[in-house]
Amino acid sequence: MTLHWGNGMSTSTSSWQRNRRKILAIASVGLVVGIGAVATLAAWNDNEWVVGGTSGAAGIGTSNFNVEQNRTQSPLTGSVWDDHSTEPDSGALVFSLGALSLTPGDSTYAPVALRTDATSVAGDITVQAPVKSSTVTTNDSSSILWNALQYSVAVTSAPTDCTATTWATFGTPVITDANVTDVLTGTTSQHLLAQSGSIQYYCFKVTLPATPTGVTDLTTLQGLTAAPAWRFAATSTTN
Repeated sequence: MTLHWGNGMSTSTSSWQRNRRKILAIASVGLVVGIGAVATLAAWNDNEWVVGGTSGAAGIGTSNFNVEQNRTQSPLTGSVWDDHSTEPDSGALVFSLGALSLTPGDSTYAPVALRTDATSVAGDITVQAPVKSSTVTTNDSSSILWNALQYSVAVTSAPTDCTATTWATFGTPVITDANVTDVLTGTTSQHLLAQSGSIQYYCFKVTLPATPTGVTDLTTLQGLTAAPAWRFAATSTTN
């Protein structure tokens, strides 16, 4: 027998309606979730890129620093400049006549000019103490002549011949009467402008003193040869 409530609905009818409402509620929830998922998948994507350069050319790079030399007297416009960056490849200084036939008290002279190359930034250069050449053949195995030699260096920014006659007025002294075995300290540097904008002209003077330090018998120096190699330490600057 079916029981009837005051509103005239049967128990079975009321249960069916409650179940229907639950189903619709669940369906509506599923519909809301479905709409949310569709909205997420439909989002637009975009990218923005930047590059350090323009028109296919690199926009970031490094500067160039290179010093080159010329070992002729007062190099003129059009002179050949070259690069010798290692000791075995040292540029050969052209010493004055008699460099291989010194007697005690004699000196010999050789020029070298330095500048930056056409693409280089500016820099400072400093003359370093000499070392024995690794490529020039000598016969001073006991270093008797080597220990006896002295040298001086002067510099000027104006083209000047490097000779015994001009030495006394050749620019500014950089090193004076140093033994080749001395450790140099406090040596001043010289500035080179960028892109071959300036030249520093050096004059090297090598002397066999009349009374070399540590030599008691001058005849022991006869017939010997030595080959000092100097390095110019170069450092780039920002101006």
